[in-house]
Amino acid sequence: MNKTITRRRFVGLSVATGATVLAGGKILGSLSAPGTATNPVFKIGGDLEVNRLGFGAMRLTGEGIWGWPPDRANAVKVLKRAVELGVNLIDTADAYGPETDELLIAEALHPYPKGLVIATKGGNTRPGPGQWVPNGHPDYLKQAVDKSLKRLQLERIDLYQLHRVDPKVPMEESLGALKEMQSAGKIRHVGLSEVSTSEIERARKVLPIVSIQNRYNINDRKWEKELDYCEKENLGFLPWFPVGGGRGVKSTTLDAVAKTHNASVYQVALAWLLQRSPVMVPIPGTSNVQHLEDNVAAAKLKLTPEEWKSLAA
Repeated sequence: MNKTITRRRFVGLSVATGATVLAGGKILGSLSAPGTATNPVFKIGGDLEVNRLGFGAMRLTGEGIWGWPPDRANAVKVLKRAVELGVNLIDTADAYGPETDELLIAEALHPYPKGLVIATKGGNTRPGPGQWVPNGHPDYLKQAVDKSLKRLQLERIDLYQLHRVDPKVPMEESLGALKEMQSAGKIRHVGLSEVSTSEIERARKVLPIVSIQNRYNINDRKWEKELDYCEKENLGFLPWFPVGGGRGVKSTTLDAVAKTHNASVYQVALAWLLQRSPVMVPIPGTSNVQHLEDNVAAAKLKLTPEEWKSLAA
């Protein structure tokens, strides 16, 4: 892993705001051309300001996203270090563990520092290791919200995401349950995961949607149209597997750019995402403190327009 960025150039995540200024003095508002998204923060729902590099806590569970981690003290250490580095968005789900991930977050960070956003998800059940079964029944989702509140030791969840659309339950019924919980003050904002543009539009007829969490990285752009929609509508886009998950990210161009910056391919891949769109909020996950520090350092890595375009191609 690269030491130059992590130790010398990384000075913590900036919380400065402002419009993007392009060559020639042209000033853009909240949206910019690909490769020029330089604002380091994004306001989820217009009022939850987060640094645009979050932390995905899924990998802190046991093997197969099941049970407690083999080294619980290390998992707590990683969470604490993420906050120390300026990460103020932590993404989890009741399905991670299941339940253990939310419990770990509360164990490590409660009482939560001011401004820390805990985003969780519900609607995907775990009958066993490696098994994921959607459950969008309204009664189940309302119970899931209450249980997540208890495990996380929160009075209100800032961002609650429907983990998956259940093909056996009309989306409107699932979201209607979340709308009830929002009206009851138990949820601040609602997001969706792994959805198409048409599904987002359907959902927005039921209640306001502030974010989308779809799989996306430099090698996997299946949801490109959905990202463009989010940018147009100013919805946060939280790509899961932002550096490819277990498969990683690979290309000769990526290797070349990484070598130029004395960085890792993962840092370059994250920098590429951050410059792809101002609504992009990557949530890379790890159970290793060094990898965490390297990931967070990617927020300071700036690609040239030529490098960005070569990677985009």
